[in-house]
Amino acid sequence: MSLAQLRRRTSMKWRAHPEDVLPLWVAEMDVRPAPAVADALRAAIDLGDTGYPWGTGYAEALAAFAAERWGWDGLRVEDTALVPDVMMGVVEMLRLTTGPGDAVVVCPPVYPPFYAFVGHDGRTVVEARLGADLRLDLGALDEAFTRARRGGRRAAFLLCNPHNPTGTVHTRAELEAVAALARRHGVRVVSDEIHAPLVLPGAVFTPYLTVDGSEDGFALHSASKAWNLAGLKAAVAVAGAGAAADLRRMPEEVGHGPSHLGIIAHTAAFRDGGPWLDELLAGLSANRDLLGRLVGEHLPGVRYRPPQGTYLAWLDCTHLALHDDRPADGPGVVADLAGPARMFLDDARVALSSGHVFGTGGAGCVRLNFATSPAVLREALARMGCAVRAL
Repeated sequence: MSLAQLRRRTSMKWRAHPEDVLPLWVAEMDVRPAPAVADALRAAIDLGDTGYPWGTGYAEALAAFAAERWGWDGLRVEDTALVPDVMMGVVEMLRLTTGPGDAVVVCPPVYPPFYAFVGHDGRTVVEARLGADLRLDLGALDEAFTRARRGGRRAAFLLCNPHNPTGTVHTRAELEAVAALARRHGVRVVSDEIHAPLVLPGAVFTPYLTVDGSEDGFALHSASKAWNLAGLKAAVAVAGAGAAADLRRMPEEVGHGPSHLGIIAHTAAFRDGGPWLDELLAGLSANRDLLGRLVGEHLPGVRYRPPQGTYLAWLDCTHLALHDDRPADGPGVVADLAGPARMFLDDARVALSSGHVFGTGGAGCVRLNFATSPAVLREALARMGCAVRAL
């Protein structure tokens, strides 16, 4: 799609900043909808099918997709529940397994709403920072689980699988080690797997609930990221065999939150959107490689580890020595910017996500969304390079 077409969109990505800014921040893709999704929505509108959701079609489509793509044959529809979206589903799973004042472990740098949603619901965040290789640090996780359970508190581990913002795809061995640690410490695992369909060539996605010892865990799935459906709210919570009884305690009204049109769209994506997804993944893989070349050309010294999944790149700009307390002068998304992200917005007119909001280890870094056209990517990196050379 051309920039002129994209700027007609009214979503957050395209309206939060002035028109001279290239927006590579929030997780929206610059793509047209999958034909299967668009056709399903048009048919529903033409039929007037805009009422309340019903049935298990979404979970059935997810189960079939999971079996085909990930070899997950054990996803039982009866052990699922509809939730409004992944983060609201995360909150509900944490309410089933912890109470106010209990601890939730996260692995920063990590998706900022992990902090906000956990804190707003009265839980305490305990950090287990990623290793220098941006992978799970099992020693740090062991120590964090000990702290989280101190005083007899209940605790949960909010896992990001694949990891946002680093794009790390956890291996089966890593997830088995997580499950073993969680069982030893009595910690319940809630796995956010919203980016699961977006694993790029060279990596393999492992659903947490398929590893040994994960039976008392939960996973949250959605077509939202892979098919660009954030505005059509719907997600599925999946319980391991040992957590199914807990899931049945979820309040009935939670299942009233998803949109019927959202469920129609997500079901069509998982059921019929595979060919479109394959084309998308090929394009994202090419953009991932292009980004690596552009960083080397325009941003020497910036550390870029090609992500294994998602369409998000984590750029370590600490060598620029920009303090992350550079003051903001506006509300909302502008106020959340500091350090290199603030500089790139002010001086390059490129909007990125500021690393400091991703928790410990994020200061001095930025997250870049490369789910755009190669032309936009080239222009953005050229602008960023000019801004760095002018420092």
